[in-house]
Amino acid sequence: MNTLKVGIATAEEMKQRTLAIARGELKASPDDPKVWFTSPESFARVLSNKNRALLEFIAAAHPESLQELAAGTGRAASNLSRTLRTMERYGFVHLHKGPRGQVRPEVPYREITLVMPLAAHAQHAQP
Repeated sequence: MNTLKVGIATAEEMKQRTLAIARGELKASPDDPKVWFTSPESFARVLSNKNRALLEFIAAAHPESLQELAAGTGRAASNLSRTLRTMERYGFVHLHKGPRGQVRPEVPYREITLVMPLAAHAQHAQP
């Protein structure tokens, strides 16, 4: 199954992690999250129930255009365009440009896994 791993970290934690990798102090693992959010709330806004249903529809119906997607979901094409651009920034969808300006959405993953510590700096906490 094609899975995207998502993590939660503060902006400062992400910056420190990136710098540690650049300095060679930390080696990124293939199991590390590929996408990061700064809070569970920001993750929940992007992957709300409504947006998860949208991803499910795209994965099942394979619409050839935003107009086809709008017709199938009952959502306005302009609203869909904005939502899909946001989701594309996180890698949740790919938007393929086609003839006559058509955009075909594709969901590259079948599962999204969230990795989130229960406490700040949980990875350094003592049991």
